[in-house]
Amino acid sequence: MAKATQVEPLIGQELLQKVKDLDELSKEDKAKACGYYTLTKAGKPRVNMMKFLNALLEAEGIQFDSVQNGNGRGGRSASFRITVQSNGNLLIGSAYTKQMGLKAGDEFEITLGRKHIRLKQLGENGALMDDDE
Repeated sequence: MAKATQVEPLIGQELLQKVKDLDELSKEDKAKACGYYTLTKAGKPRVNMMKFLNALLEAEGIQFDSVQNGNGRGGRSASFRITVQSNGNLLIGSAYTKQMGLKAGDEFEITLGRKHIRLKQLGENGALMDDDE
């Protein structure tokens, strides 16, 4: 017996058309035929019904969840508020750095005001970047 190989799951109009073409099959068989399965260690296919159904909903333009913020997972959203930690540090979370497209090693100049702290991003050569960049 030939071993099953993993295929790329169908999406969008291609997925909708395939499901229509496979009208006589069960939901599980349709999902498998459209590539929504994984192979177990024993090489047997395991159908991913939730991914299949979510892909169908997305292909139809239906969204139940709010727009996700890039990493594909749920979790907390950025509140644009931070609290001074017990050691006196301010921690800026990854939600903010991802939203701004920052990466490890980016440098900032800190300016202290009467009731605010301003961060200005420095360019590669240490010069201040323009506000519109």
